[in-house]
Amino acid sequence: MATREVPAVAGAAERVGRYRWAICALLFVATAINYVDRQMIGVLKPTISAELGWDDLTYADVIFWFQAAYAIGYLSFGKLVDMLGARIGYSIAFVIWTLGHTLCGFAGSAFQFSAARFVLGVGEAGNFPAGLKAVSDWFPARERAFATGVFNAGANIGAIVTPLIVPIITLAFGWRMAFVITGAVSLIWLVAWIAIYRRPREQPRLGAAELAFIESDPADPVGKIGWLTLLGYRETWAYALGKFLIDPIWWLFLFWTPDFLAKTYGLDLKSFGPPLVVIYLISDVGSVAGGWSSSRLMKRGYSANVARKVTMLACAILVMPIFFAQYVDHLWLAVLIVGLAGAAHQGFSANLYTIPSDMFPRAAIGSVVGIGGTLGAIGGMVMAKFTGYVLQTTGSYTLIFAVAGSVYLIAVAVVHLLSPRLARVDA
Repeated sequence: MATREVPAVAGAAERVGRYRWAICALLFVATAINYVDRQMIGVLKPTISAELGWDDLTYADVIFWFQAAYAIGYLSFGKLVDMLGARIGYSIAFVIWTLGHTLCGFAGSAFQFSAARFVLGVGEAGNFPAGLKAVSDWFPARERAFATGVFNAGANIGAIVTPLIVPIITLAFGWRMAFVITGAVSLIWLVAWIAIYRRPREQPRLGAAELAFIESDPADPVGKIGWLTLLGYRETWAYALGKFLIDPIWWLFLFWTPDFLAKTYGLDLKSFGPPLVVIYLISDVGSVAGGWSSSRLMKRGYSANVARKVTMLACAILVMPIFFAQYVDHLWLAVLIVGLAGAAHQGFSANLYTIPSDMFPRAAIGSVVGIGGTLGAIGGMVMAKFTGYVLQTTGSYTLIFAVAGSVYLIAVAVVHLLSPRLARVDA
């Protein structure tokens, strides 16, 4: 579609439109689907393990191969999205991950499950590079953290929906059909994305005032930046090492919380739905609040450097009570502690995800996010093996939660040491 000239805004009183939030809504729904597909194995772990004879180490191996694929896919999709744009890049990722998700319903062994989850991991890795690319295209810097927090909240909605709908489908049709049915229904989103998404200047429904608002930041330098060049920037490592430290903890919450509730409080497929819903509802609030907090600080005149880091430090402190989750006798107190940690992670993550757009031109954002996501997935691979080994040998989450409660403070320190000012790179 041909681009168009931007007419002068008629007057200062003209209201900026909100079409960009429709794009954010599409990203929100896609992220929710993404998390339904990845979390289903956690909800179905007791059922699948009983039927296929898995122990904790076997389950950890299946998770490991998903995250190995996620590491590969994240790096690849980061570059692909920079080359093809969010519309085509997101579509490719969605088709791949839906195929892998559906194939899980036909797996008859741990090897086949690992292969299907590998395909799922490759595709799902495209969600955040494409989503963040779309946010950088459609939102000015002062709104990006909030927009990222909103669409990132889809992760928690997916995690909420999963324990509500998957047990119902599983009890009615079996766990295999749960994968097939959810995969088929999700294709509705792909049709909507292809029909609606365009770059701002190619979208005729976008008003002139809103387009001017979206493009109000200083123009980016023209040209591409290669991976090897990006690896030479301290700012790339500030983001990537932050992801390496915190992503494994979110994977822990996502894949192992149902197991924690089952082993500690005797919950099963029929009973751990409400606790999981509460945990991810609290996490959802954290995602939006974390993005809102830094955006609010920027509107009050603080720099992106201060706004992002102050918010991340507050979130790092709020994760720390997870230390005590293993020792709590009451189910709902444990749910509140885990939910608070999940909320703090999501608030931290919403700001960390925004850092590449603070420091790099748009042409490099997908690649930087891809590098960070790859390191995050590698950290998740290590965490999966570590968690499986600790549970198999000790049967306790104490050491696991000790790690979870400490790494966020380390992550804030790493980000600050490598990028003291979150300054724009000279690219």
